[in-house]
Amino acid sequence: MDIIQAIIIGLVQGLTEFLPVSSSAHLIFIQHALGLTNVPLAFDVLLHVGTLVAVIAYFFNDIIEMIKGFFLSLIDLKDGKFLSEVRHDPYKKLAWLTIVATIPVGIVGVLFNDIVEAMFTGLSIPSFLLLITGCLLYFSQRMNSGRINLNNMTLKETLIMGCGQALAILPGLSRSGTTIASGLFAGLDKEFAAKFSFIISIPAILGAGVFQLKDLSGGSIEIGACLAGFIIAAISGYLAISFLLKLIREKSLDIFAYYCWIVGAIIFVGSIIL
Repeated sequence: MDIIQAIIIGLVQGLTEFLPVSSSAHLIFIQHALGLTNVPLAFDVLLHVGTLVAVIAYFFNDIIEMIKGFFLSLIDLKDGKFLSEVRHDPYKKLAWLTIVATIPVGIVGVLFNDIVEAMFTGLSIPSFLLLITGCLLYFSQRMNSGRINLNNMTLKETLIMGCGQALAILPGLSRSGTTIASGLFAGLDKEFAAKFSFIISIPAILGAGVFQLKDLSGGSIEIGACLAGFIIAAISGYLAISFLLKLIREKSLDIFAYYCWIVGAIIFVGSIIL
């Protein structure tokens, strides 16, 4: 892999990790297009770190307050004030809701990892599931914006979004698209659904990177290419978050639904014919 290929893959990873178009599908597509059959696992892990840096940087203040809230809530647990404090402190509540929403993807990732990995070998499954992503986006945008936000969100809505994130482990189902759509179907305010989707991506992306480390082995790797991919993934990921939050606040995600349908259909038909 040369530095230009690394930059292209880093850009695709950064943009599609947070835009609702499925990073896994696009990485499969672009690697096939570039003729790369064996991208080093270390590079893949580094790209995950890049997108992790992007989302942490964007929500840095919220994350710091959530960490504080989490540890303070442990003290509340000891003092018997856990439930009342979590209900009334937004960052304590957000920290625990994030933990709960991460449980489904953790279970699915551990139990079905081998099955999911087998789906990454071809183009037909990712492209077909990209069509499904388009449908989820389109129909979720037909829903009226709900009134549920952090103040009145319950475990029910949290687990719905968590299960959406777990389903998105399949290549072609967009993580952000599926979780945002799940939130809208559950009655969440669209801005909060998007924000919560990004926040629960942090442990999911971190977990995916850590899980890959067990398969990491030695081998030659171009430091310059890795560094370029990492930087591009981080910068493009940050810009993608900013863009999507503004778009969902002011307009709709229909453009991404149409994009998923067009790209998914072209790749799916091409995978059958060729």
